[in-house]
Amino acid sequence: MVGRAGGGGGLERGRMRWGSKAGCSLVATKVAAGGEKALRLKGAAEGRVIFCVGPGVSPCAVVCCCGCSVWNQPAGGSDFVAGMALWVQNRKKKSNGKTKDEKSKKRRDRKQKDKGEAQLQAEQEEAERLEKERLEREHLKKLEEKYQGARESELAELNSLEQKFLSAQQWKMDYREQAKWEHYLSCDGSPDPTVPQEMNTFMSLWREDQDEGVQLVMEKGEVVLKLIEKLEFLLLEASPNEITEEQRVQYQEFILQLQVLLHQKYNEATQNLLKIASMYDDSETGNMHTVIKDKNTTFCIWVNLKKKPRFKTHMFQEAGHGFDLPKSLALSSVAVRVLHTRYDHVSPLWLQCQGLPRQEASDNEESAEHPKDNGQEPGEEEEKGREEPSVPAAEETPSKERKESAASLTENSNNTDDKKETEEETEKNSDILDEPSQEEGAVLQEEPGGREEAAQVVDPQQLVPVGGVYHTDALQLPPQAQDVRDWSMVELLDVGLQVYPYSPGEAEDGTQAAVQITLRLPDNVIYFEAPVVARWDPAGQQWRTDGITNITYEAQERSITFGMGAFYTVALLQDAHLNLPYQAWELQPTGVDEGLFTVTAVFATIQIQIKDNQCMLSSVVVEEEEVLSHITGQWMSPFALREALKRAGVNIFPAEHSHKYVPVPRKAALAEGKAYEQMALLAAAFAFAHSKWNGEAGPGQVVFKVSEHLKADSAKDNHWSLYMFNGEKVQTLKLTETSEAFSEELEEESEFHSTLYHMLKDFASKEAMDKVERAGSLFIDSVYQLLLATRVLAFS
Repeated sequence: MVGRAGGGGGLERGRMRWGSKAGCSLVATKVAAGGEKALRLKGAAEGRVIFCVGPGVSPCAVVCCCGCSVWNQPAGGSDFVAGMALWVQNRKKKSNGKTKDEKSKKRRDRKQKDKGEAQLQAEQEEAERLEKERLEREHLKKLEEKYQGARESELAELNSLEQKFLSAQQWKMDYREQAKWEHYLSCDGSPDPTVPQEMNTFMSLWREDQDEGVQLVMEKGEVVLKLIEKLEFLLLEASPNEITEEQRVQYQEFILQLQVLLHQKYNEATQNLLKIASMYDDSETGNMHTVIKDKNTTFCIWVNLKKKPRFKTHMFQEAGHGFDLPKSLALSSVAVRVLHTRYDHVSPLWLQCQGLPRQEASDNEESAEHPKDNGQEPGEEEEKGREEPSVPAAEETPSKERKESAASLTENSNNTDDKKETEEETEKNSDILDEPSQEEGAVLQEEPGGREEAAQVVDPQQLVPVGGVYHTDALQLPPQAQDVRDWSMVELLDVGLQVYPYSPGEAEDGTQAAVQITLRLPDNVIYFEAPVVARWDPAGQQWRTDGITNITYEAQERSITFGMGAFYTVALLQDAHLNLPYQAWELQPTGVDEGLFTVTAVFATIQIQIKDNQCMLSSVVVEEEEVLSHITGQWMSPFALREALKRAGVNIFPAEHSHKYVPVPRKAALAEGKAYEQMALLAAAFAFAHSKWNGEAGPGQVVFKVSEHLKADSAKDNHWSLYMFNGEKVQTLKLTETSEAFSEELEEESEFHSTLYHMLKDFASKEAMDKVERAGSLFIDSVYQLLLATRVLAFS
């Protein structure tokens, strides 16, 4: 209600009245207490005392706008006004003081009440937490008792399934016996590599034939390479029940002898060609040059017949290799040979044929090293003193170190069939998969010359030759045939192929005048990074980087150029672990005893199809482009596929020392090995995949995703479950891949089991478990071999 001046009239409202004149503007408002009306000047703040004074008139009213009191007085009366002013002032002070005390008291009371309520709530929450923990302990105790009670029967049931591993091993033994019999019946002229008499006869006859040309050596070399491959795979796959320890040593010796003999035959063929080099001189330069190659070897040779400095540079167009000689060599009777072998018969045998990591515990402390005292091998005394860096002479016969390294291959071989015999020992040594050998860390410290010397020696466990080996040699030119009337006469020497005694002079800048070599990289090999050029040191039996200068790598042209102070056997090395750790992996069934194994590495994505006892490289994708078409689409054994990928530069197979070079959490062998076995047994009906929580679970546990997979594309993201396994107990986790932190909390309504098989049986369909029961032993074994070779649970 608003009262506004209007000709000096008066207004009356209930018990309240006031007089007003022109210019007196009043606003009527409700009082909070008492239901009366109070008056205040328009725009005045609530809770304040207002004197309502009209222009030229006495105060008409005094109002306490807080509502505690209302005074009514007719207009006029100055004493009343003064008294009321004093009363209002006192009332205001009293009211303000009382309000502050009340507010302070209310705040204290509210704080006390809130504190009490918070304490009560905390006590209630603590009680609830303790009760929840008590119930959880009781629940876990019951689950543990149930798990212990069922453990024996579950392990017995699993053991019956694991007999499929032994069945697969027996099938492979029978298959090899059948292959031996079929080879015997074929009478194709090639020896059985497991029969010493046949091998010795084969090598003796070939040694006696010294008049072969390069082309014929290449043809026979293909037979030799197949014999070596058969022996290598036999050493990796065969069990102690199949071959004895003496046979293993014998097979390793055969491998070394075949490697040496093959290179010796190339030297003899080179010598035979050099004797008649003048018959094939080039009409333009007067010198002789030729390129002969097959799928395993490229043989390039240039003979300096005219000795003209302007022809000191040559490029073998058919091969892409070339050289630039110092002037002193350009004026000499010298031949330059570049022999590129796409295999490595130079590195020690224990590096060439590294077996899969052992799952079982054994005396394996020195499996990655050369034995220090292995006794003398046959013919060992003949090798002493042959350590000069002249390539042909140094490589004709294996050195003592190479022979000693052969023995360690026995310890490195992977015998999957005897894992049952050593199961108890495995459990006692639960970290054998990643156990470093005692001498492993001392390889480089033993080098003379301290740290500077060690820096020039290649760590063979980290950098490995990729694309084969390049033998670059400066050779003495033997006497050439001369025409005398109707006769062609040539002086014959009994010394064989000789290295040219080249001593590099000094260039203008005071350094040694280097031989410049250009090599074309093989088309069927992938170099993910610029390769490291290293030379072979026959004396130290090691690859070294010193003596190699001015390296220029052309990735687009796939060539590399470098300088050398002498002629060396060189190789292009690549980090064996650059594709580790894996970014992701997945194993899923695709049909009856068929599956697809996908590994996403750092630089490549590899897909491998599995069918029965064979594997096929389905695709290798690098930067959205498929590569390695020469080995895709070919069925082969898991061992053969592994070697083919490594030769092509795609190494996704960790060795037992790889943990030193890959920053991944260590995993106990018991958990890792048992997981691979049981995953393989279930792979016919279930998909398995990488979990980001595996690294958070600690060394004694592995975590992975599992999904029932009975038809194509059935393993979707929302169907995956997480499982944690320590080799003896498995549990389903409540955790998901999108959880914020790792937790071992059990999934609701789940239990503990001794095996992954029984855990999945709780939730799987009958169709899935029937498919597991019917799975073929060969398929199971192939899956297991791939899982054990890649070690996806330890290196992802």
